[in-house]
Amino acid sequence: MKKTLLLLLALTLSIFVFVGCATVDTPDEVTDKNEITDNTEELKVAETTRVVALKGPTGMGMAKLISDADPKYTFSLTSMPDDVTSSIISGTVDIAAVPTNLASVLYNKTEGKVEVIALNTLGVLYIVNSDGTVNSLEDLRGKTIGATGQASTPEYVLNYVLKMNGIDPEKDVTIEYYTDHAELAAKMISGDVTIGMMPEPNVSSVMIKNENCKTVINMTEEWNKVSPESALIQGCIVVRREFAEAYPDSVKNFLTEYKSSVEYANTSADAPRTIADLGIVGSVAIAQRAIPNCNITYVDSNDGMKEKLSGFLQVLYDANPKSVGGKLPADDFYFENK
Repeated sequence: MKKTLLLLLALTLSIFVFVGCATVDTPDEVTDKNEITDNTEELKVAETTRVVALKGPTGMGMAKLISDADPKYTFSLTSMPDDVTSSIISGTVDIAAVPTNLASVLYNKTEGKVEVIALNTLGVLYIVNSDGTVNSLEDLRGKTIGATGQASTPEYVLNYVLKMNGIDPEKDVTIEYYTDHAELAAKMISGDVTIGMMPEPNVSSVMIKNENCKTVINMTEEWNKVSPESALIQGCIVVRREFAEAYPDSVKNFLTEYKSSVEYANTSADAPRTIADLGIVGSVAIAQRAIPNCNITYVDSNDGMKEKLSGFLQVLYDANPKSVGGKLPADDFYFENK
């Protein structure tokens, strides 16, 4: 009997020792483990984000980001909007810097597969005069104005501003449209055209080569006078919706880095050299002179992007629905940067 009792006692003690050696989580330790689990959520980041930008003001804000050569991006530059359109539609690029009306056209053409994530360029249009006869919009009555961008944003902006100031663009002025900016710039440099509306950096190029040419009307300022509830916005950044949904953290990272790149373009003394070296504009001198007039900006959903852009697109739609792709974009066109 004694042997049996001793055996049972030994067995009981061994069980207590085994249990005592087991690891038991305290409440604090359990909380810590849960926090670790919560903080290790996998980021949704693409291995490579493919970006395309148009040369000129629309691409200036991206110069620093391009020059940094971060391996998580591949960049391309083009002077042809059609190249951007085909790249977005085919899915060979993920993010693009484009004219705002083209963003709307892409949204409609792809049936909503494109979102605008930021505005990057306000107005870049100016009226330049070389003979001293124009100092205000009213001075344009009875004059001939050289311009580019027929059947696109520049034409609609010019007509809208003229009409809102009581000037009939079909009766009170003569507007001669040229096929491209370079052609009009050459005419103004030679003096064959004395009044012309053109964008930066062409304005700076003309003024450098013909000292008689002066900017006499800032179309952005004139727009703000007649349409303060909207904004003259000529450039933006778009993303393919499929990419944004698959890699939201890549889009957020890009916006953060792009915002810093815009600040560099506007404030750094090295920006003109960087922009010129990349071929975004023709020379350092032109870039240096043009940057202050290019209205390079960064506006996302936190800064009233939808209100500003929708008002501008409404004006374009009223002028010609085809200019925005036949109809105004729905609310899902405007990306929410949360």
